[in-house]
Amino acid sequence: MGQRTPIYPLHVEAGAKMVDFGGWDMPIHYGSQIEEHHAVRRDVGICDVSHMTVVDVAGKDARAFLRHLLANDVARLDAKGKALYSPMLNEAGGILDDLIVYRGETDASYRLVVNCATRDKDLKWIAAQSSAFDVEVKERQDLAILAVQGPNSLEHVKALLDADGVSRLEGLVPFTSADWQDWMLARTGYTGEVGIEIILPGEAAPAVWRRLTAAGVAPVGLGARDTLRLEAGMNLYGQDMDETVTPYESNIAFTVVLDDHEFVGATRLREQKVAGAPRRLTGLVMTTRGVLRAHYPVFAGDQQVGEITSGAFSPTLSHSIALARLDQGATGDLAVSIRGKMHPVIEVRPPFVRNGKQVYKPARRG
Repeated sequence: MGQRTPIYPLHVEAGAKMVDFGGWDMPIHYGSQIEEHHAVRRDVGICDVSHMTVVDVAGKDARAFLRHLLANDVARLDAKGKALYSPMLNEAGGILDDLIVYRGETDASYRLVVNCATRDKDLKWIAAQSSAFDVEVKERQDLAILAVQGPNSLEHVKALLDADGVSRLEGLVPFTSADWQDWMLARTGYTGEVGIEIILPGEAAPAVWRRLTAAGVAPVGLGARDTLRLEAGMNLYGQDMDETVTPYESNIAFTVVLDDHEFVGATRLREQKVAGAPRRLTGLVMTTRGVLRAHYPVFAGDQQVGEITSGAFSPTLSHSIALARLDQGATGDLAVSIRGKMHPVIEVRPPFVRNGKQVYKPARRG
């Protein structure tokens, strides 16, 4: 038996198919992964992401510590509630994890949300790196996270709030957050849609889940969450990136701030920025029959030039899409080998879908 979130009994009650995910018993779907996917793209869905690890960092050196720890720069968070996405790197520039950091009342307090599968490694690394700084690092196992995502998500969350809460919610833009009572409301998500992630006390989460699902918000399992994030061109840690690759090899160069910013892994990234990354993470589209899957090899002519890291049938586009890591010099017509047969694919720039519509464009190479 794995660890269980406060919503576990409600998943079982709803008939969810439960699976092990990073040591947690989590719902993969509630009957139809595709219907759950469409609910988020077309209306609204709710996903239990309470397995994610919440870490609060506080103290007079909190800002300096996180500038040291992360490739993105928390100095950019110049007001309460602002948030950013960042990789956390080792000395070789390899990605230990990716996370979101939210600023608290002042630059002496921050909240990190990191992946569940990397929890133990992350906590050990963060503790070791914090030893030279005057900070307190505290894991918040008392909290749950409910991700309400989709074009109608804000209206459903407003129904949970009083006038003050509604005012705070309406003041949010993407990558900002606000406190309301003992909740944190964040305009963040992993779907490419409008959405709110509610971080709240674990004991309060089941009642909120019941209210939202009773109001017609579709419960969404991890299966649909994965196809949603893939359509949005968002990486999955451990699949699309890990300690063996840098941000420049993972299509997240936008998260790296090298100017006036010294952090773990910065020396290696400066070298790679000058020399060029040997590989690139890119998008692939296959409009013929078949499904692209992780680890399928990618060829240019008769030469293998990389492999798929994530692939799936896209419910929104009705064809297969993938992220793939290719040699930087790979050009020309590409094909994927599926059970020994070559299938032509088109290289595109992610994301594939935004706001429920196709947005990808062919990559200009060679």
